[in-house]
Amino acid sequence: MGHFGSNIKLLRKRRGRTQDDVAVALGLKRPTLSGYENGVAQPGLDTLVAFSRYFNVSVDTLIKTDLGSLAESQLSQLERGYDVFLTGSKLRVLATTVDRENEENIEMVSEKAKAGYRSGFADPEFIRVLPVFQMPFLSRQKKYRSFQVSGDSMLPIPDGSWVTCEFLQNWHLIRDRHAYVIHTLDDGVVFKVVENRLRKDGTLRLHSLNPVYEPYDVHINDVREVWKFVNYISSEMPDGDTSQQELVRQVNRLREDVSSIIHRKQTK
Repeated sequence: MGHFGSNIKLLRKRRGRTQDDVAVALGLKRPTLSGYENGVAQPGLDTLVAFSRYFNVSVDTLIKTDLGSLAESQLSQLERGYDVFLTGSKLRVLATTVDRENEENIEMVSEKAKAGYRSGFADPEFIRVLPVFQMPFLSRQKKYRSFQVSGDSMLPIPDGSWVTCEFLQNWHLIRDRHAYVIHTLDDGVVFKVVENRLRKDGTLRLHSLNPVYEPYDVHINDVREVWKFVNYISSEMPDGDTSQQELVRQVNRLREDVSSIIHRKQTK
């Protein structure tokens, strides 16, 4: 599995931990850990996530980057919580499709397809079977994908709507109080308004437009993809008593709430 075995061995030794130490911390048997380090056993997804959290390094970096080839300064940065995966280096490879004119398609991830997308998002064969469409007014220089919204957490955007988003390569560019589709290991695809806390504690705080739902945090090591909201399409008419101005007021109130949260945290 790529460089996984040598990487966890390197990180373990740099921390001064024995195989017994790490095995106990992760609930593994020492021979199992030894098998991972020697490349004779392959971990499952849950185990990969456990190693990612233990070393505070993304799964993608653990698998795809030869940490032994990095300079000491780079390794030190990594161990302090700065993972180059955040900045969208060559580590993040997006599976995509093109039309007959070699133009990027906009793939559609329906509610039914979300379960498969959770694990198949990087598999070109899975992406290839998704329905596609084009929006001629969108930039040809950017990559877009459309995800179907489920539930009422992002009202007034109704259940069943399709939100079209732009692929975000550099996660440090996530803007506070803007909407994104966040693809995580634990929760799959979620559509939320984001508070960027990466430089503070390596997390994103996800807010719903519907105030019934409480915000929650996800660690960046659990994130697989970030898509920036561009527009949405819905077959539903807005409620008769919900004017355009009221919709704007609802969004502005949420932005003010998030801004207030951020301000309070900064002044503590």
